[in-house]
Amino acid sequence: MSLPARISRRSGEDREMLRLAVPAFLALIAEPLFLLGDAAVVGHLGTRQLAGFGIAGTVLQTVVGLCVFLAYGTTAGVARRLGAGHRAEALRQGVDGLWLAVLIGVPTSTVVALAARPLVDAFGADPGVADPGATYLRVAAGGITPLLVSLAATGVLRGLQDTRTPLLVAVVANALNLLLNVSLVFGLGPAPRLGLIGSALGSVIAQLASAAVLAAVVARAARREGAGLRPDLPGVRAAARAGVPLLVRTLTLRASLVVTTYAVVRSAAGAPTPIATHQLATTVWGFLAYSLDAIAIAAQAIIGRHLGAGSAAATRSAASRMIRWGVGSGVVTGIALAAASPWLGDLFSPDPAVRRALVPVLLVAALFQPAAGVVFVLDGVLIGSGDGRFLALAGLLVLGGYAPLVLLTGGLSAPLPWIWVVFGVLFIGGRMVTLVHRARSDAWLVTGAAR
Repeated sequence: MSLPARISRRSGEDREMLRLAVPAFLALIAEPLFLLGDAAVVGHLGTRQLAGFGIAGTVLQTVVGLCVFLAYGTTAGVARRLGAGHRAEALRQGVDGLWLAVLIGVPTSTVVALAARPLVDAFGADPGVADPGATYLRVAAGGITPLLVSLAATGVLRGLQDTRTPLLVAVVANALNLLLNVSLVFGLGPAPRLGLIGSALGSVIAQLASAAVLAAVVARAARREGAGLRPDLPGVRAAARAGVPLLVRTLTLRASLVVTTYAVVRSAAGAPTPIATHQLATTVWGFLAYSLDAIAIAAQAIIGRHLGAGSAAATRSAASRMIRWGVGSGVVTGIALAAASPWLGDLFSPDPAVRRALVPVLLVAALFQPAAGVVFVLDGVLIGSGDGRFLALAGLLVLGGYAPLVLLTGGLSAPLPWIWVVFGVLFIGGRMVTLVHRARSDAWLVTGAAR
């Protein structure tokens, strides 16, 4: 291929990636803004409330995060069928994903609400932290089902190469969440003053509204293509089976984050300041992780479509280009985080001890952002290819090496920044090594409408 042709092809790849990634980026950063907004509001109720909210948030993020396969698996499957020219089949698969989200969400929400106190107590926090954490979790559990429905519907739309609709819904839902949180926590206007419960209730209402709108958009598209809306049990079972490897992969990732929080609680001996600091650092890191994940979302949709169309060459070219974007994005976010670290604490907590402790942790997180950029992009490439089994096995391998060492670090009462160093070297570094090794092979390049 001539140089002008290569430049033209790469320019086209960049435009397509940006067309999907920019709206996905804006939508993804709106998701952690739910937590950032809640953390900013709850932080002004007190350090113990913020620490309890942090533990409850870890439980909720773990439960919902385990079901992210509802979005990722659906994106890859819908994109493959779209690339093969089977749009009605793509939407039928998407509808099955919505019903699977409901079937998973309802019992999960009930169990989490009923077991809120034991789940919070499992982290070993003192009663002054566990009480507000359990209170928040009981109410916030009502948002699990709508969150799962939103995941599935967003996955369908991404597979259809539409990242703008989820963006619009996320922006409106986030604004509604912040308005409801401030009003219900502090009792503004006619709203009652509910304190911590108001924060959880406001989030649940916003999540319900978001799920209703996204599900309606998918249903309307399915009706246009003649795809049925009733649950198809064989299709739902097939969606569940296809999601098992991604569930295992996600379980290993969430387990790593939960183990990290547990190590922090052990190191702090239950003291609220390090726990609250870790919660804020995790929230900021999650915000940046979602921003890096925007390129991974584009990768899922583009890689799935190219493979569905039968073009391995276009798949490899697009993957290489997106990896470069991932590295560059990681460098930019790392520099930005390091520069902003002295002032970020002021946004979330009035406690001087928390604000001081946050700075070195954020500097450690900034150091590992370029590696995180590679990890997120390659994760999206392999999800888009349907290579879930490898991702599950790699996740188990990394977790097996990381968990014992971070728990040992916490057991030795290491300072919080050192726990984050272990997180960066073993968790992020371990994932990068396994994913780069797989991407260099051709084992994931399987073409066709279905893998």
